[in-house]
Amino acid sequence: MAKQPDTLPGVSYVMPVLNEVEHIEAAVNSLIDQDYEGPFEVILALGPSVDGTNDVIAEMARLDPRIRSIPNELGSTPGGLNVAIRASSNPIVVRVDAHSVLPRDYTRLAVKTLLETGADNVGGIMKAEGTTPFQKAVAHAYGSPEGLGGTQHHVGGKAGPADTAYLGVFQRHRLVEVGLFDEGIKRGQDWELNRRLRQTGGTVWFTPELTVVYRPRSSLRKLIRQFVATGIWRGELARRFGSGLRYFIPPVAVLGILVATILGIVGVATGVTWLALGFAVPAVYALLVIVASVNAAREGLTTGLWYLVVLPCIHFGWGIGFVLGFLKLTRNITVHTGR
Repeated sequence: MAKQPDTLPGVSYVMPVLNEVEHIEAAVNSLIDQDYEGPFEVILALGPSVDGTNDVIAEMARLDPRIRSIPNELGSTPGGLNVAIRASSNPIVVRVDAHSVLPRDYTRLAVKTLLETGADNVGGIMKAEGTTPFQKAVAHAYGSPEGLGGTQHHVGGKAGPADTAYLGVFQRHRLVEVGLFDEGIKRGQDWELNRRLRQTGGTVWFTPELTVVYRPRSSLRKLIRQFVATGIWRGELARRFGSGLRYFIPPVAVLGILVATILGIVGVATGVTWLALGFAVPAVYALLVIVASVNAAREGLTTGLWYLVVLPCIHFGWGIGFVLGFLKLTRNITVHTGR
């Protein structure tokens, strides 16, 4: 028998926020507009934003008492998540990203799945959508095999247990039991937390019923910083906890292209023909990027042209970052850690 609305468990939406004036209002409004009939609260952990984000949030909180803001003194994603979770009062925690827009049925379906499966965490599909040609190019990369691999978290798949989940709808008591998010891991903290949930006998559940719209970065500079940072922390996680082979493919490919290019330059400069053949590797890569860009151009010519730039930036940013993180070469590098 389905639960009656007055017996539905309360949910707490937790969101770390830093310099998100472009996206924060749409993200919060998507929470207020959920069709879930149980009680809820929205807790925003505010970092030291300098773009007017906190002013927008202050006005939203003034108009709706269900929206509450608290300081995130660390300024990091895991730090913000942890202070928000500690301040929460409901048995179910819904992690939200300031770049995400939840569909109206997200919470209702997530809570239903959580209760039916007995899972500790439920997540679904991160559906990247852009509003500009540049963002559309980035969104295309998120869901394509040549971009981020076309994994189930981006393109869908069969419902069932998974290693990790996008965002996540959690049983709060299990988050507390495993010690919340690791504040020493600035990115990839969701993967590491889900690892601890599974190691302690819990279940992480993927369901394609949950689809969250994600807004990609709005500029090339922000995109590069994002993927270098993501690569660094994925490399860090691989070194500390081990990782599947697929995570090593991008950095190996990037190093191979760079080494082959250097050998080609040396070959041309010295007249050594076989070294000059090294140019064949970057040439093949360039051809693959061009073919992929022609496919992306179906979404618009400008989108396809941007893809010529976006795809290599994602590959090389992530790959170089992975090497730096895996080899612990980031001590003197300042990395932007916002999502």
